[in-house]
Amino acid sequence: MLEKIFKLSANKTDAKTEVLAGITTFMTMAYILAVNPNILSATGMDSGAVFTATALAAFLGTLLMAIFANYPFALAPGMGLNAYFAYTVVIGMGYSWEYALTAVFAEGIVFIVLSLTNVREAIFNAIPLNLKSAVSVGIGLFIAFVGLQNANIVIGGSTLLQLFSVDGYNAAKGVEASFNNVGITVILALIGIIVTGILVVKNVKGNILWGILITWGLGIICQFAGLYVPNPEIGFYSLLPDFSNGLSIPSLAPIFAKLQFDGVFSLDFLVILFAFLFVDLFDTLGTLVGVSSKAGMLDENGKLPHIKGALLADAVATTAGAVLGTSTTTTFVESASGVSEGGRTGLTAVTTAILFGLSLFLSPIFLAIPSFATAPALVIVGLYMLSNVISIDFSDMSEAIPCYVCIIAMPFFYSISEGISMGVITYVAINLITGKAKEKKISALMYVLAVLFVLKYIFL
Repeated sequence: MLEKIFKLSANKTDAKTEVLAGITTFMTMAYILAVNPNILSATGMDSGAVFTATALAAFLGTLLMAIFANYPFALAPGMGLNAYFAYTVVIGMGYSWEYALTAVFAEGIVFIVLSLTNVREAIFNAIPLNLKSAVSVGIGLFIAFVGLQNANIVIGGSTLLQLFSVDGYNAAKGVEASFNNVGITVILALIGIIVTGILVVKNVKGNILWGILITWGLGIICQFAGLYVPNPEIGFYSLLPDFSNGLSIPSLAPIFAKLQFDGVFSLDFLVILFAFLFVDLFDTLGTLVGVSSKAGMLDENGKLPHIKGALLADAVATTAGAVLGTSTTTTFVESASGVSEGGRTGLTAVTTAILFGLSLFLSPIFLAIPSFATAPALVIVGLYMLSNVISIDFSDMSEAIPCYVCIIAMPFFYSISEGISMGVITYVAINLITGKAKEKKISALMYVLAVLFVLKYIFL
């Protein structure tokens, strides 16, 4: 039955590999179940309800990806978009969270239309093959950087960024941390990277997942030994699951369907809507390009065969997520961890979706996995994606320079969409000015995108 539904043999995979890949993807992105409620609760939203909405949106979106496209990609409320939702739209601009949810809902509706009319697919196919490889490499650096930051291995400092030290961490965060909270977790994360690396070299099946579990397990041992002392006031919590409230699912009622349509025809609403649209569109395209490129899913023309279904799943999930009560639901770059484990079909996505559904009942366990335990997975997955750099034609500088700009922009500007924007602008500008545009057969859509990106930087 699984063979018939997911075409496992045709995709050169098997059920065991797919399930293991789905578990790995879930474990790598399960942090969103803790992070999203923390961020959105800053707007006054009920954190328990946001947790439930987050899990349900991830479950629904990831399941739709399997149904519509048979791809191993997972969806959940996106990082960056939730921060924009909370800190810019609500706290910064002073709008209610209900108003912000309405903007997310409208964004989803627009994306459904764009997906059904092939506009998003056309944008994907218009990006040159070398630039698609560069997107994969840039995402690799970006998620490795995220992992290093999540583990506090890299912190802010007098040199903008620096290697961890307790004093430097305290100065950057304005807190009083010590070796027994932040310090020991940095060491555990570094050990986790080495352990995961050894498992990769030894070609141990499920190496990334085992890396997460071993790192978490070492943390629990340190907590029992007194080397790690939780300090909730500065964000370091017990590593042990808390079952004090049982297995009850937090009610969705405080935020469900709380949309506010007053003022949706104002200029401010359009600006907010466009910001959500822009970031989600190119973060999603960037993730699909990067992860599918690494997985070898692109055809000989650099196109993703079932991208329309993948984009539609993303759009429907965003719309449903807004009704449930969470910020934009998007395709997660952490899907790369499951792809690296061999995930190639929707069975990987179904496995991840089921685990998000189960997380509603076992939330204490999943919320106990700390960021320092998932950091090694992000760093190693970054390596996998970085290896795609060999696909870039560096002998042609008109291809190499835009790819280079795209790659360095993602980690340095902390944005996948900025990397794509600058890569597209540079690609069109260099080839147009040097007279290579006709030779490269640059599509009209690339010119349109370049102009829109330039206008974005001028007016937004």
